[in-house]
Amino acid sequence: MNYKASKPDLKQPIQLLAFGFGSGLMPKAPGTAGTLAAIIPWLWLTQQSLPVYLLIVILSCLAGIYICGKTTEDLGVHDHGGIVWDEFCGLWITLIAVPFTWYWLLLGFLLFRFFDILKPWPINWLDKKVDGGLGIMLDDIVAGLFAWIILQVMLYVYLPTSLLSSLLAAVFSH
Repeated sequence: MNYKASKPDLKQPIQLLAFGFGSGLMPKAPGTAGTLAAIIPWLWLTQQSLPVYLLIVILSCLAGIYICGKTTEDLGVHDHGGIVWDEFCGLWITLIAVPFTWYWLLLGFLLFRFFDILKPWPINWLDKKVDGGLGIMLDDIVAGLFAWIILQVMLYVYLPTSLLSSLLAAVFSH
């Protein structure tokens, strides 16, 4: 990734979105900063019905292919590290139908960042083999799906909300 190839212009709406309203311009860990910034619109998304939430996420992912592709084209780079619209979408996928509580949000955030940073197969393969806006978006979409599956299993099979709440409260109270 070439972070210094060209300077983003946040006055351009496409680049403003691609750079997560400026969150992707953080000098250290822009992906993590972008994922944190994605929480703000998620707070609004959680107030929508599930069909509306899903529609917005699908449209955001589809638009992201263009947003990320156009931005890399405009900047003349393959995948600028500050492009974080893919992190926005990946986190929103992770948090589909997850209870609106701080501990599920934290767990979703950590799981998504885990898969996005480590890129286990097939995420690493997608990251290397698929180019353009689709490639930028696809690895984060899959990372979000992996994290979502784990969260859903935890929600409905292994960790009832009360157990997880007690566990997290015990961990963070010391």
